[in-house]
Amino acid sequence: MSRESEAETTGGAVLPGTLPESLRAELVAFRRDLHMHPELGNQEFRTTAAIKARLERAGLQPHVLAIGTGLFCDIGEPDPAQPMLALRADIDALPIPDMKADCAYRSTVPDRAHACGHDVHTTVVLGAGLVLAELHKKGLLRRAVRLIFQPAEEVLPGGAPDTIESGALEGVGRIVAVHCDPRVDAGRIGLRHGPITSACDRLEVALDGAGGHTARPHLTTDLVTAAARVVTDVPALVARRVDARSGLAVTWGRIESGHACNVIPQHAELSGTVRCLDLDSWRAAPDLLHAAIDEIANLYKAKSEINYIRGVPPVVNDPVTTDLLREAMAVRRGALSVEDTEQSLGGEDFSWYLEHVPGAMARLGVRTPGERGVRDLHQGDFDADEHAITVGVELFTAAALLDGAR
Repeated sequence: MSRESEAETTGGAVLPGTLPESLRAELVAFRRDLHMHPELGNQEFRTTAAIKARLERAGLQPHVLAIGTGLFCDIGEPDPAQPMLALRADIDALPIPDMKADCAYRSTVPDRAHACGHDVHTTVVLGAGLVLAELHKKGLLRRAVRLIFQPAEEVLPGGAPDTIESGALEGVGRIVAVHCDPRVDAGRIGLRHGPITSACDRLEVALDGAGGHTARPHLTTDLVTAAARVVTDVPALVARRVDARSGLAVTWGRIESGHACNVIPQHAELSGTVRCLDLDSWRAAPDLLHAAIDEIANLYKAKSEINYIRGVPPVVNDPVTTDLLREAMAVRRGALSVEDTEQSLGGEDFSWYLEHVPGAMARLGVRTPGERGVRDLHQGDFDADEHAITVGVELFTAAALLDGAR
């Protein structure tokens, strides 16, 4: 059986909302155009304009967010008695170079790349919207659906709070999203009840003290040693002060201090991330980190200044919504097209929506079946098997139809 002719039945009847070949080709071209023109968070003006123009061509009325990038758009007339299902996509790219060789649609913007698959997410939600708009015209969409194209997912604390502030969740009762997963074959999705991502915060530390000659460290703060001890000891201290099952992890990405080999500096800077698997430990993390850093700094008589930047809580999948996605995928491609997935330590600002309404995120397989190795996320050579676009569109259209039938 070919990819495009997999089973799509429920109760013996074909469920509408599959992707016509002409639209599939258009969506692939749309995704490649986005891939060639990546834009960073809160700068997605071209991307926003392209989405808006295509929705308007379909006779829809998108609303650009107050911040000027991102938009949302309703399919059908919202009914307060029937809260909508929202389909969310993120539209921003990453500040890294596209390293793919011999790729006709590689990024044309230096040091910018869609290396996390947001171009795929965007195209999936756009495609689902176009298919659902046609079903609405035929009277086959029983409940209105909202499309959300969110900016700045990669910029902590994410663009979701601004999107919510713009009214994107008004009238929404449930929300779904996908995230590309290069470890899952195209044609399949991964699902999980409960937490599917971790919390992710940013930590910045400045240490100051009396510098001096390396021949007389006893007369100085010995700041480089103090910084090194913060790097090694703080993660260990924090790990012993929370339940090990919380998965609280401090990982440093930058340490900077000094200019000469025989001079003890007066200033050091460190920055990294704090990731956590559960909400309670995430809420306690700032106080734990402040106390641990101060303890180590005080041992070396260093003055510490800590900037703890809240990022995102974990994405916690609602069981009912997760089962809706499982049923939708089973209808389209059979029960074996859904696999269980693990909770990752990656952060995702989709979690902010789930502070307001129930929802779920699925992992969308983007690995070409049979391909060896993994072209991982946030790497310059990342790419996706574009069959995933068809799968994502048909997953979302099935979810919308099944939700409307409840």
